[in-house]
This record gives sequence, C-alpha cells and structure tokens, in this order.
Amino acid sequence: MRTETLKGKKIAMLLTDGVEEVEYLKPRQFLEEQGATVELLSPKGKGEQIQGFNHLTPDQSFRVEVSVKDASPADYDALVLPGGVANPDMLRLSREAVNFVREMGQAGKPIAAICHGPWMLVEAGLAKGKHLTSWPSLQTDLKNAGADWRDEPVVVDGVLVTSRKPDDIPAFNEQMLKVFSTVH
Repeated sequence: MRTETLKGKKIAMLLTDGVEEVEYLKPRQFLEEQGATVELLSPKGKGEQIQGFNHLTPDQSFRVEVSVKDASPADYDALVLPGGVANPDMLRLSREAVNFVREMGQAGKPIAAICHGPWMLVEAGLAKGKHLTSWPSLQTDLKNAGADWRDEPVVVDGVLVTSRKPDDIPAFNEQMLKVFSTVH
C-alpha cells in the first residue's frame, strides 16, 4: 500500500510544440491519480494549442492552461519537463520559460525531467554538480554543463528526478511521487 500522496499539491508541466506526448500524458495522468492538480504551462497563450508528437509523427494537440509569462513559481509545488526533441529546444528560446525553471530550482522545488527535458536544466543553470540522466544524445551537453551523466532508467539527486525515455516512465513516475510527496 502506497503511503505517499500528492493531494493538495499543484504541479506545473512546462511544454510547447514538439512534446513527446506520452511523456506528457502518462506522467500527468499518474500525478492526477495521486491527487495532484496539474496545469499545462507554455510560452504560448492560454487556450492556444500545442502539437504533440509520437516520436517524429504529429499526433494529438493539447490546450495551454496557463501561459508561462503569467505563471509564478510560488504558485506551484513542483515542475515536470517532458521531452521530445523540438519541445525543450524551443522552450530554451523562451526567456520566460527558462526563468520559470530557474526560479523553481532556486526555490528548492522539485523538478522532474525526462528524455530531452533536461536540456532546460542546462539552460536554467541547474545542471552543474548534479547526477542526471537523459536521452543519450544529451549526455555531452549535460557533462559540459557540469553534470555527472548516468545511463540509468531514473536518477534522483535531491529534488531533481531525471529519466532517459518513454520506457522509463513507470520508474520516473514512482520517483516523482516519492520526491514530490515530501514537499511541504
């Protein structure tokens, strides 16, 4: 029987076009099943659509619930950064998105990133000295940013949770639950 709960926790998921949709949908569903309130944040405006992908194929679209420029890290208990190649690459170009991630990290709030999502940890200056994993093509970027990159399904370093790929989502979800449930 599970003792962790996310009841009363508010979690931001930051994404834009090019998100690997399973890395958005499965963690969101899991977090909501654990009692969390989850909001989709994006550099796009509230109500606009984000194009999700199944690998390289456009698939479902998702409605932006909060524009990141209108969001305050103080309103959230934790942050999830899904992957997909284009998603974090475009997010890195948004000053508001990078600042949001940086402020969450500086506030000591948990951040979970999967696949290409850890690129945002690099951009926000949060990778140095951390044990992280990611999609293998990011390992040089993470190492160059000062991280200790590991090829493991999920790596937890304090309040940072990182995973490599969609196959790791079950382990990613379990570690998010453990880390996110400790936030007060």
